[in-house]
Amino acid sequence: MGALAILAAHICGLEEQLLSNEVRTNPAAVSLLIADDYTEFGSSGRVYKKEDQVGEGGAGEVRMTLSHFELRTLSEEAVLATYRTFNEDTGIHCLRSSIWKFRDGRWQMFFHQGTPVKGK
Repeated sequence: MGALAILAAHICGLEEQLLSNEVRTNPAAVSLLIADDYTEFGSSGRVYKKEDQVGEGGAGEVRMTLSHFELRTLSEEAVLATYRTFNEDTGIHCLRSSIWKFRDGRWQMFFHQGTPVKGK
């Protein structure tokens, strides 16, 4: 397995952690995974900052599955992750993109965007 494939598996695992309710409802766990200067353009059209994700209750519970994960290198310390999610509660499919930066010895999400799409 090449270096990019290993990194892709790692970043995909971090994305999956951010979809797990165990992590999402733990503000300290979410705080480790997202950067202090984090911005999200949510699939709802709302804009979120880190403080919106790490308050009481964390980022909130979801039931989503991740598929079609791809990773592109932007620089030695930044990558772009793209994938699809399916929200099992709403039935909504979304295209997702995240920029991860390597800081202080770990990868953290710097930017995220969700865009609803029709069908699969």
